Order: sequence, then C-alpha cells, then structure tokens
Amino acid sequence: MGTAAKALVLQGGGALGAYQAGVCEALLESDGTLDWVAGVSIGAINAALIAGNPPGQRVARLREFWELVSSGPCQSVPMEWGDRGAMNQFSAMAGAMLGIPGFFRPRLAPSLWLGFAAPVLSYYDTSPLRSTLERLVDFERINRREMRLSVGAVDVRSGNSIYFDNTVQKIGVDHIMASGALPPGFPPVHIDGHDYWDGGIVSNTPLQYVLDAYPRAQRLVVLQVDLFSARGGMPATLSEVEARQKDIVYSSRTRMNTDALGGNVNLQQALADLIQKLPARLREDPNIEAVRAAMTHQAIDVVHLIYRNKAYEADCKDYEFSRAAVTEHWEAGARDMRSTIAHPEWLQSSSSANGVTTFDLTDPGAGRVRRPALPAIAPQ
Repeated sequence: MGTAAKALVLQGGGALGAYQAGVCEALLESDGTLDWVAGVSIGAINAALIAGNPPGQRVARLREFWELVSSGPCQSVPMEWGDRGAMNQFSAMAGAMLGIPGFFRPRLAPSLWLGFAAPVLSYYDTSPLRSTLERLVDFERINRREMRLSVGAVDVRSGNSIYFDNTVQKIGVDHIMASGALPPGFPPVHIDGHDYWDGGIVSNTPLQYVLDAYPRAQRLVVLQVDLFSARGGMPATLSEVEARQKDIVYSSRTRMNTDALGGNVNLQQALADLIQKLPARLREDPNIEAVRAAMTHQAIDVVHLIYRNKAYEADCKDYEFSRAAVTEHWEAGARDMRSTIAHPEWLQSSSSANGVTTFDLTDPGAGRVRRPALPAIAPQ
C-alpha cells in the first residue's frame, strides 16, 4: 500500500469485541504499524488497549483484558455440559445477574425496587472497568500521540455525536468509559461539564469520522472491523427476532453507509478531475482552484471485515462473556484476518483513480472489490 496511512476502525458490540482482538493479533503479526485507531463502545476499549501500549505488548494486553472479563465462575463452565445455546443463555444470565469481572457489577441500590421510577441512572456500576483501564492502558503514551486515537460518544443533553481525539484534546480513562456507557445498563460519564453515553446510540461505526477527519492529501487504508451484520436470515423464534433486531440496529446499515460515504468522496474527486480539464484561464482562477483543492482526495481503500454469527448465538451474543465464546470470537477474528493476508489478490483493485474503493471480505473464502457509484443527480 506504499506510504498510505493505516487506520483501524472498530465497531461496538460488547462481548463480540473479542473478534476485533483476534483481528488485531493477526494484523500485528503481519505488520505492526498502525497510524490511527478509532472505536466506539467495546471498540473504544480495544482501541485504547492498542494505542495505550507499546507494539510488543498490545496483543498481551488485549488478551489480559479478554481473559479477565471471561474469568467469572459461571463464564468458566464447560460448554459440553449441555446444549450450546442453553449454556450460552446460562452464561449471559449469570453475567447479567452477578456482573462481569473487571468490567461491571450490579448496582445494589434499594431504590431499584421502584423499577423505572428509581432515582438512579444505571443498573450497573462500572468502577471495575475504570480500574481495569487504569491498570492496562498507559494514557501518557496515548497523549504522546505516537498513534492517533479517536473514540465516539453521545452528549446526553444535546443528543449530538462527538469524538474525543488525542490530536485535539488530552485523553483519559473517562473518555474511553464515556464511549462505552450504554444506557440503561451503564451510567453516563461526566467530562468538562457534559454527560456522555455510548457512541453507538447514534452511530456504531466510526468510519464517517475517519473519512471526514483524515488529511485529504494523504493516501489512506482503513481496516473496518464490524461485529454486527446488516444481512441475515428470517428469524424463527422470539430470541432470533431480538438477535436480528440488534444486527440491524447496531450494524448502522454498514454497507449502505460505506457506499454512501464512498460515493460522496468519489463524486468530489470526479468534480476535481473535471475542473483539472478546464482551460488554463478558468482552471487558474483562485476561486476555482480553491474548489478543486477542497474536492481532491488521495486514494482511500476500505478493507471491510464483519463477524459472522454462529448458528447457536442468539439475542445474548453481545453480553455473553463465557470463556468458550470469547475464545471462539478471538480465533474467528484471527482466522479471518490471516485469510485476508494470505490472499493479497483480494486486495487488488482494477481502478488506479483516486477516491474510495471497498474490499468487501464479509463472505467466507471470497473477496469482492466495490467502487461505490457516484450519487445520482436528479434532473432539474
């Protein structure tokens, strides 16, 4: 990919985030260089573990986190003791009732007996996550800006999406926790006079922020790792209905959004190319040159991986932290990334023009190159 900047984009998805850790393991085995990592929710936690550690310790810190959150007694029950789907449900229910080590614990407030009228803002206390992040993440390293880090959150009062970025502000543990403060389970996080919830409420994938914020004069390669698939089959049970609903909501219409963003960037580049073909007396006009410069993009390649559900996974898949499930998710991510690295022909585009090209690697054993079409312009 030449001198292109390399960005890793991590979607939210709770326990499914172990898939991203596996992707990172295989990626860092092959090429340890990353310029930018952006995440939302569990993606923000994984991103902080990457940016907040030296290259040789990143996988170890990711593994330490994921082994910790899957270390509860009920998470360690052998899955062969019963039907796999039932065992997953048991593990998820136990985690919801007892909490997850190093992550969250039930809030033992008597007022919770009031139900939705209880004067508290969450069911769980996330102070264990604060301690875990303070132990596993070097925030001084993050703020030395050796790697760019961006994490998404939502302002509770305004409803606006916001990204905390170490090129703009000093990042601390509160910023990472804010990105993962999914209500009503987790409480909002107060930062500089504002209260924030999980960024996935507005957009579960930080791709748009990355494409908007990167320097247009530099080529960019994005590895986008998503945990929910927008595509899926027709559900047959209530559990499958809830699982499918989560997929649709939290996938953020991944393919559609990627195509829309890519189409807009490609339209801008097409207009810049058109201006370049104008006669010199028009092309050199300062106003026209300013428009051309603003629309010119170096090439952007988006390599897109999406976790593929197991048949026995249902509505609890994003809060089921059993050691078996975490291990399977991690191994799936590593396998998919190693398969991508082993097939460089999947990452060959027939187009050499600037703009966005997406390498869609979501189907097993296949890769597809998609160059998003230009947005249609209605005749006047």
